[in-house]
Amino acid sequence: MTTTAQTDCGESGTNGATEAMRRVSIIGKQNDRYRSTLNGDAEIKGKIVTTPGIRENGPDFLMAALRAVRDFKEFSSDNDPYNEHEFGSVEVMGIKIFWKIDIYDAAYQYGSSKPADPSQSRRVLTLMLPIEY
Repeated sequence: MTTTAQTDCGESGTNGATEAMRRVSIIGKQNDRYRSTLNGDAEIKGKIVTTPGIRENGPDFLMAALRAVRDFKEFSSDNDPYNEHEFGSVEVMGIKIFWKIDIYDAAYQYGSSKPADPSQSRRVLTLMLPIEY
């Protein structure tokens, strides 16, 4: 009897692991592209959500926070273990904030079953204070 190893994505063997790594790379690049436009483009679509703690700091703070998130590039194995570029922490006007990208289906109802396929996925970028996480 022969068995094959399963990756966490359900593919078998080395080719499955390679395919899973390729998808993760695609998702990371798409997340970077989404953040760099701050609200998607013709292909990578999504929306931005802010928590009450972010909004309470006013519109200038929000704009500075969005710029900081857009410009964030300090990913490492410590803060991005899956290489999807989906989470970060920045300091804005002396206040630490978190940002997180979640990938939903095109109707924003469920997590996307095909997160690497922009035609079937929508991103939601949430800005929050650490106490709101």
